[in-house]
Amino acid sequence: MKKLVILGGAGVVGEALFHGLKSSYNILNLDRAIGQADASHQYVDATKYQELLEKIPEDTDVIINLLRMETSQAIEEVDTFDQMTDVFFKATYYTMHVANTKKIPKVIFASSNHVTDYMEENGLSKLGREITTEDYPYAKGLYGVLKLASEQAGFIFSLNTELSVINIRIGSVPKEEELKAVEGNERLKRTLLSKVDLINLFTAAIESDRRFGTYYGVSDNPDKPWDLTNAIKELGYRPKQNTSELKSSGL
Repeated sequence: MKKLVILGGAGVVGEALFHGLKSSYNILNLDRAIGQADASHQYVDATKYQELLEKIPEDTDVIINLLRMETSQAIEEVDTFDQMTDVFFKATYYTMHVANTKKIPKVIFASSNHVTDYMEENGLSKLGREITTEDYPYAKGLYGVLKLASEQAGFIFSLNTELSVINIRIGSVPKEEELKAVEGNERLKRTLLSKVDLINLFTAAIESDRRFGTYYGVSDNPDKPWDLTNAIKELGYRPKQNTSELKSSGL
């Protein structure tokens, strides 16, 4: 059974992945928000390199980087910028450096659709077609810029080391029940990544033999803004849900 480390695993996506993958993988969930530590949940401050080096086991097969912090402004104050850089760029670099040092084969980086959010409005592509990972990325804010920088850091690690790096630009994963979340939310009807498809996509990324790649993470929703072609062809991702089926089935 492969061993996974999930960084930032106490959030919505992390908990969904932990519960969805734990029957197939041995998982260690690391986060600053871990309260009661146990065999599968432990505290770590991923902005501190030495803590990562000590806490990530050498026999790990895949590190999944879900690190996040709250941010709402396109241009942030300097102290927030420093915090964001620690979480969204420096910790990403630290993670890949630890993986390379310990000969861990793969890092999956949870990037964001905000890398290209200038090209999308209310869940609709402004390009007249679906946005692809080949389109030059324009972000509306600092968050997307730092996510893009981390994607590029992954590329240089894949180019200069034996490390495999998969970037997934995650769509919308709501905290609340999906059908309730979609009702009345026009953007979410197009941008939802259902928890079923979240598990499918990350499983495909874990099992893939790709050395490097960047992919959008979204369910196959009507009028979705992002293209899934390379995720389907290169990773073998098979989306099983879309919001029209979610609504009609009442699931």
